[in-house]
Amino acid sequence: MSAGNQTSNAVLLVRPGSFGFHAEAAASNAFASAPGDAHVHAKALDEFEGLARRLSQARVNTLILEDSTDPAKPDAVFPNNWVSFHSDGTVVLYPMATAARRLERNLDGMTALLSGSGFEVRRVLDLSGHEGRERFLEGTGSLILDRPRRQAFASLSARTDRDVIAEFDEELDYSTLVFEAADAAGQPIYHTNVLLSLGTRFAVLCTEAVAPGARAALIAEIEGSGRDLIEVNFDQMARFACNLLELRNRDGDPVIALSSTALDAFRPDQRRALEGFGELIAVPIPTIESVGGGSVRCMIADIHLPRR
Repeated sequence: MSAGNQTSNAVLLVRPGSFGFHAEAAASNAFASAPGDAHVHAKALDEFEGLARRLSQARVNTLILEDSTDPAKPDAVFPNNWVSFHSDGTVVLYPMATAARRLERNLDGMTALLSGSGFEVRRVLDLSGHEGRERFLEGTGSLILDRPRRQAFASLSARTDRDVIAEFDEELDYSTLVFEAADAAGQPIYHTNVLLSLGTRFAVLCTEAVAPGARAALIAEIEGSGRDLIEVNFDQMARFACNLLELRNRDGDPVIALSSTALDAFRPDQRRALEGFGELIAVPIPTIESVGGGSVRCMIADIHLPRR
């Protein structure tokens, strides 16, 4: 069974209804910090619209799901944590570590939006039952998917549980390489997608964040897949250099979505290397990054579903 392409030409975004600082989530996310002003929602909404507009200008099919304002869901702008879409028609719903984030799962609204846009959902795999056992796996934040090879990479944390990974692997016929990773202060990295991204022909990795005993195997797997490895350091990782996503436009040409912060973090030689793999689509999202603790990749759920 084909696992499809690494990249998609369609994405799902969620327009936030009540963006804000989520203290419970921030406890395990060193990238999030409480804001200094009262206008964070309005600023985040402007940043969201900027990303949606830029993706559309790049001729990426952009679907927008509206977040409801009640109940408040401060992290709703990050849908990739609760859902992923697969080329066999499977939609996966994930167990979320905090109660407020579980409210983000909007299967009915999402399915209606997908169906109205010509996509076919053939199966829903709901892993959220693991929440009752305090086991979590936060979508493509936790799992970095090598879709053609049916392989994934995951760094263990409070939000990324080995037992849930095992069920994902069994249900989707994947094999996941699990490892440990920590930031410069020695704290576990909360999501794998802040230290690793995989494009079709490249990978961006903060090698020094990976536990020393796991580095060689991880690099061997990435390079064995034929990808060029762009290695970044802790400082670049902290500026979201790894939190990017390769997509395709309607002509099939590669585009790479990332934040302005991430783009500015790359050295000139690294930026040139990245530009060799696709047009760079960079947008400023400073409020979403500083308050929400996530960047552009976290805001995008890439759609790999078949079309009717």
